[in-house]
Amino acid sequence: MDKELLTKLENLKREDIKTRNKLLEENRLYGTYDEMMQDIHIKNAQALDELISIHSWPGISKVGLEGSRIAWLIAQHANCTPDLQRKFFTYLSKAADDGDAPKKQAALLGDRIRFNEGKPQIYGTVFDWDANGELSCKVEDPEKLDDLRASVGLSPFLQALEEEKTHIKKEGGSAPSDLKAYKQAQLEWAKRVGWV
Repeated sequence: MDKELLTKLENLKREDIKTRNKLLEENRLYGTYDEMMQDIHIKNAQALDELISIHSWPGISKVGLEGSRIAWLIAQHANCTPDLQRKFFTYLSKAADDGDAPKKQAALLGDRIRFNEGKPQIYGTVFDWDANGELSCKVEDPEKLDDLRASVGLSPFLQALEEEKTHIKKEGGSAPSDLKAYKQAQLEWAKRVGWV
Protein backbone atom coordinates (compact mmCIF):
# COMPACT_ATOMS: atom_id res chain seq x y z
CA MET A 1 0.00 0.00 0.00
CA ASP A 2 1.16 3.51 -0.83
CA LYS A 3 0.81 5.16 2.58
CA GLU A 4 2.03 8.54 1.34
CA LEU A 5 -0.65 8.63 -1.34
CA LEU A 6 -3.28 7.52 1.18
CA THR A 7 -2.24 10.32 3.56
CA LYS A 8 -2.58 12.88 0.77
CA LEU A 9 -6.09 11.62 -0.01
CA GLU A 10 -7.03 11.67 3.68
CA ASN A 11 -5.90 15.29 3.95
CA LEU A 12 -8.13 16.25 1.01
CA LYS A 13 -11.09 14.48 2.59
CA ARG A 14 -10.42 16.21 5.92
CA GLU A 15 -10.69 19.64 4.25
CA ASP A 16 -13.95 18.65 2.55
CA ILE A 17 -15.49 17.43 5.81
CA LYS A 18 -14.23 20.44 7.78
CA THR A 19 -15.84 22.84 5.28
CA ARG A 20 -19.08 20.85 5.13
CA ASN A 21 -19.35 20.82 8.93
CA LYS A 22 -18.71 24.57 9.11
CA LEU A 23 -21.48 25.23 6.58
CA LEU A 24 -23.82 22.87 8.42
CA GLU A 25 -23.17 24.72 11.71
CA GLU A 26 -23.84 28.06 9.98
CA ASN A 27 -27.03 26.72 8.33
CA ARG A 28 -25.49 27.28 4.87
CA LEU A 29 -25.26 23.69 3.66
CA TYR A 30 -28.71 23.35 2.10
CA GLY A 31 -30.46 25.55 -0.45
CA THR A 32 -27.49 26.71 -2.50
CA TYR A 33 -24.08 25.33 -3.40
CA ASP A 34 -22.05 27.60 -1.14
CA GLU A 35 -18.95 29.18 -2.69
CA MET A 36 -16.79 28.02 0.21
CA MET A 37 -17.76 24.41 -0.55
CA GLN A 38 -17.26 24.96 -4.28
CA ASP A 39 -13.75 26.29 -3.64
CA ILE A 40 -12.79 23.18 -1.66
CA HIS A 41 -14.29 20.90 -4.31
CA ILE A 42 -12.30 22.65 -7.06
CA LYS A 43 -9.08 22.55 -5.04
CA ASN A 44 -9.55 18.87 -4.20
CA ALA A 45 -10.41 17.95 -7.80
CA GLN A 46 -7.25 19.64 -9.05
CA ALA A 47 -5.20 17.87 -6.36
CA LEU A 48 -6.71 14.49 -7.30
CA ASP A 49 -5.95 15.17 -10.95
CA GLU A 50 -2.30 15.82 -10.05
CA LEU A 51 -2.16 12.59 -8.03
CA ILE A 52 -3.67 10.64 -10.94
CA SER A 53 -1.08 12.07 -13.33
CA ILE A 54 1.60 10.51 -11.11
CA HIS A 55 -0.07 7.35 -9.74
CA SER A 56 -3.02 6.70 -12.08
CA TRP A 57 -6.33 6.00 -10.28
CA PRO A 58 -5.90 5.42 -6.51
CA GLY A 59 -7.56 2.03 -6.47
CA ILE A 60 -7.73 -0.68 -3.83
CA SER A 61 -4.35 -2.12 -4.86
CA LYS A 62 -2.65 1.23 -4.14
CA VAL A 63 -4.52 2.72 -1.19
CA GLY A 64 -6.86 0.02 0.11
CA LEU A 65 -10.65 0.08 0.13
CA GLU A 66 -10.91 3.21 2.32
CA GLY A 67 -8.39 5.11 0.19
CA SER A 68 -10.31 4.09 -2.92
CA ARG A 69 -13.48 5.41 -1.29
CA ILE A 70 -11.81 8.75 -0.55
CA ALA A 71 -10.67 9.10 -4.17
CA TRP A 72 -14.23 8.37 -5.31
CA LEU A 73 -15.63 10.94 -2.83
CA ILE A 74 -13.34 13.66 -4.19
CA ALA A 75 -14.37 12.73 -7.74
CA GLN A 76 -18.05 12.70 -6.71
CA HIS A 77 -17.67 16.23 -5.33
CA ALA A 78 -15.86 17.55 -8.43
CA ASN A 79 -19.10 19.13 -9.68
CA CYS A 80 -17.50 22.50 -10.46
CA THR A 81 -15.00 20.93 -12.85
CA PRO A 82 -17.00 18.98 -15.45
CA ASP A 83 -13.98 17.93 -17.52
CA LEU A 84 -12.19 16.59 -14.46
CA GLN A 85 -15.28 14.80 -13.17
CA ARG A 86 -15.69 13.08 -16.54
CA LYS A 87 -11.97 12.23 -16.58
CA PHE A 88 -12.22 10.74 -13.09
CA PHE A 89 -15.20 8.66 -14.25
CA THR A 90 -13.12 7.19 -17.08
CA TYR A 91 -10.33 6.20 -14.68
CA LEU A 92 -12.70 4.93 -11.99
CA SER A 93 -14.76 2.89 -14.48
CA LYS A 94 -11.61 1.15 -15.70
CA ALA A 95 -10.53 0.47 -12.11
CA ALA A 96 -14.00 -0.96 -11.35
CA ASP A 97 -13.90 -3.14 -14.49
CA ASP A 98 -10.47 -4.40 -13.39
CA GLY A 99 -11.68 -5.17 -9.85
CA ASP A 100 -9.57 -2.37 -8.36
CA ALA A 101 -12.58 -0.29 -7.22
CA PRO A 102 -16.15 -1.18 -6.23
CA LYS A 103 -18.58 -1.04 -9.16
CA LYS A 104 -20.88 0.93 -6.86
CA GLN A 105 -18.43 3.86 -6.97
CA ALA A 106 -18.51 4.04 -10.76
CA ALA A 107 -22.32 3.80 -10.72
CA LEU A 108 -22.62 6.68 -8.25
CA LEU A 109 -20.19 8.88 -10.16
CA GLY A 110 -21.84 8.09 -13.49
CA ASP A 111 -25.23 9.09 -12.08
CA ARG A 112 -23.77 12.30 -10.65
CA ILE A 113 -22.45 13.25 -14.08
CA ARG A 114 -25.77 12.45 -15.75
CA PHE A 115 -27.58 14.55 -13.12
CA ASN A 116 -25.21 17.45 -13.72
CA GLU A 117 -25.81 17.14 -17.47
CA GLY A 118 -29.59 17.18 -16.93
CA LYS A 119 -29.98 13.57 -18.13
CA PRO A 120 -31.95 10.71 -16.54
CA GLN A 121 -29.83 8.53 -14.29
CA ILE A 122 -29.11 4.83 -14.65
CA TYR A 123 -29.10 3.82 -10.96
CA GLY A 124 -31.19 6.58 -9.37
CA THR A 125 -28.64 7.74 -6.82
CA VAL A 126 -28.79 11.56 -6.98
CA PHE A 127 -31.91 13.00 -5.41
CA ASP A 128 -33.30 16.50 -5.85
CA TRP A 129 -36.50 18.38 -5.11
CA ASP A 130 -39.34 17.92 -7.60
CA ALA A 131 -42.24 20.24 -8.42
CA ASN A 132 -44.17 18.93 -5.39
CA GLY A 133 -41.31 19.68 -2.97
CA GLU A 134 -40.47 15.99 -2.64
CA LEU A 135 -37.12 14.29 -3.12
CA SER A 136 -36.99 12.23 -6.29
CA CYS A 137 -34.88 11.57 -9.36
CA LYS A 138 -35.36 10.86 -13.03
CA VAL A 139 -34.15 7.47 -14.25
CA GLU A 140 -33.88 5.88 -17.68
CA ASP A 141 -35.54 2.55 -16.87
CA PRO A 142 -37.74 2.62 -13.74
CA GLU A 143 -38.86 -1.00 -14.23
CA LYS A 144 -35.30 -2.36 -14.05
CA LEU A 145 -34.05 0.15 -11.48
CA ASP A 146 -33.75 -2.12 -8.45
CA ASP A 147 -32.13 -4.89 -10.53
CA LEU A 148 -29.57 -2.42 -11.86
CA ARG A 149 -28.93 -1.09 -8.36
CA ALA A 150 -28.48 -4.61 -6.97
CA SER A 151 -26.01 -5.45 -9.76
CA VAL A 152 -23.56 -2.86 -8.39
CA GLY A 153 -24.25 -3.38 -4.69
CA LEU A 154 -26.79 -0.59 -4.07
CA SER A 155 -29.82 -0.98 -1.82
CA PRO A 156 -33.35 -0.86 -3.31
CA PHE A 157 -34.38 2.58 -4.53
CA LEU A 158 -37.20 3.23 -2.06
CA GLN A 159 -34.97 2.27 0.86
CA ALA A 160 -32.24 4.65 -0.35
CA LEU A 161 -34.79 7.43 -0.86
CA GLU A 162 -36.12 7.05 2.70
CA GLU A 163 -32.58 7.04 4.08
CA GLU A 164 -31.80 10.26 2.19
CA LYS A 165 -34.97 11.93 3.47
CA THR A 166 -34.07 10.95 7.04
CA HIS A 167 -30.50 12.22 6.62
CA ILE A 168 -31.58 15.60 5.23
CA LYS A 169 -34.21 16.04 7.94
CA LYS A 170 -31.66 15.17 10.64
CA GLU A 171 -29.34 17.89 9.33
CA GLY A 172 -32.14 20.44 9.18
CA GLY A 173 -32.50 20.47 5.39
CA SER A 174 -35.81 20.90 3.62
CA ALA A 175 -37.32 21.65 0.26
CA PRO A 176 -36.55 25.15 -1.01
CA SER A 177 -39.24 27.71 -0.24
CA ASP A 178 -39.04 29.02 -3.83
CA LEU A 179 -38.60 25.97 -6.04
CA LYS A 180 -38.61 27.99 -9.26
CA ALA A 181 -35.77 30.23 -8.07
CA TYR A 182 -33.89 27.14 -6.79
CA LYS A 183 -34.13 25.43 -10.18
CA GLN A 184 -33.16 28.63 -12.00
CA ALA A 185 -30.08 29.01 -9.78
CA GLN A 186 -29.15 25.37 -10.51
CA LEU A 187 -29.41 25.99 -14.26
CA GLU A 188 -27.36 29.18 -14.08
CA TRP A 189 -24.68 27.38 -12.05
CA ALA A 190 -24.61 24.47 -14.54
CA LYS A 191 -24.13 26.92 -17.42
CA ARG A 192 -21.46 28.89 -15.57
CA VAL A 193 -19.28 25.87 -14.79
CA GLY A 194 -19.84 24.23 -18.19
CA TRP A 195 -22.30 21.36 -17.70
CA VAL A 196 -24.82 22.78 -20.20
